[in-house]
Amino acid sequence: MISGDSIVALSSGRLPAGVAVIRISGPKTRFVIETIAGGTVKDRVATLHKLKAPDKTLLDTGLVLFFPGPDSFTGEDVAEFHVHGGRAVVARVLETITGFEGVRHAEPGEFTRRAFLNGKLDLVETEALADLVNAETEAQRRFAVLNAEGVQSELYLAWRRRLIHARAMIEAEIDFADEDDVPGSVSDTVWCDVNVMIEEIDRHVAGFRAAEIIRDGFEVVILGAPNAGKSSLFNALARRDAAIVTDEPGTTRDILELALDVEGMRIRIVDTAGLRETPGKIEAIGIEKARTRAHGADLVLWLEDMLEPIDVGELPSDAPVFRVGTKLDLLGLQADSSRGRYELAISTMDGRGLGELMKHIADRATAEVGGSGDILPSRLRHVELLKETKHFLAGAMAKGSAEQELRAEELRLAADRLGRIVGAVDVEDMLDVIFSQFCIGK
Repeated sequence: MISGDSIVALSSGRLPAGVAVIRISGPKTRFVIETIAGGTVKDRVATLHKLKAPDKTLLDTGLVLFFPGPDSFTGEDVAEFHVHGGRAVVARVLETITGFEGVRHAEPGEFTRRAFLNGKLDLVETEALADLVNAETEAQRRFAVLNAEGVQSELYLAWRRRLIHARAMIEAEIDFADEDDVPGSVSDTVWCDVNVMIEEIDRHVAGFRAAEIIRDGFEVVILGAPNAGKSSLFNALARRDAAIVTDEPGTTRDILELALDVEGMRIRIVDTAGLRETPGKIEAIGIEKARTRAHGADLVLWLEDMLEPIDVGELPSDAPVFRVGTKLDLLGLQADSSRGRYELAISTMDGRGLGELMKHIADRATAEVGGSGDILPSRLRHVELLKETKHFLAGAMAKGSAEQELRAEELRLAADRLGRIVGAVDVEDMLDVIFSQFCIGK
């Protein structure tokens, strides 16, 4: 349990608002709320009070909630004041609360930090909570909720328990081989399970790409010659004039980005400079940026003016490419009429083909992420530690049966890396397993 200062902060959204929630956590919490509310406050019951400063000046009338520790978000005594959301009201209440000795303004993330340090959340759940607060799409929300509920943590802790058990068996075989209640050989079972775990970690790490798309978005880069309709498409998808559109070639010289919520998925649309052979100095920089961005894209929309097709070189070879013919309205064709040179024809003037285009993008994004419900690594930090885990497991597997002490050490290092993901590293765990399963020294 953390001791020391109590902390307070506005926990609701931007002011002014209908209601503002001010949260306080720490050892001074009960004293502060009973002083301001003018008496005892019931646990976990919202009650209406006239809120007053210590000098009896009326601050506001609002609801007060008190959550005694350790059964609270932070594990400490926690209280909330629900007051009117005017800037002056909130400022005066915060000023009054921080006027109490031992109470200060919270630092960014300090409530969640205290929850972690008090064992209310592990590191993965803490990261998931941040993702939940920042979620902008339904896919991001589902992903964050799943991890905030501890599903991802439990996977890593389950692997860690298996490694602790495996090491305990190896240590027991080394140190207590003469005891009747210690199996004569556990190697076959232990190393079979370790090999299975390596395969499980490989499959899990492979899912990081899907997690990146959920969290950061499915990136679609628009490429094509100048005046192919790239910025017009960008504006049509944005439903506003986000990019400058003129008849003059080379208007777009830098990268423009747009984030869309399409069927619950975050889609990042990137407009780029038009590709041509003899650009100006500044335009050439934009073209280089465009080609570089396309190499890392999840999908490239290759736009071509169907009235005046221009050859601007080879298409990107390391990203999926979807060929789109533009200015359909000037040709009088149907959106699905060109099946040879183009996979789809569109018009940003009358909107033909745009629905089909967005459906194709959404289908691609959904296919990349997969159906669902899979447990995915949500941070690069997790992936790096999982790769280190696998490295130590592979090292243990590569050693011979005569090197059991070294193999046991490799297992310890692997379990340590898994523990670092969730923030749980306890050297006593292995001993607990040994003495709970073997009656050593009876």
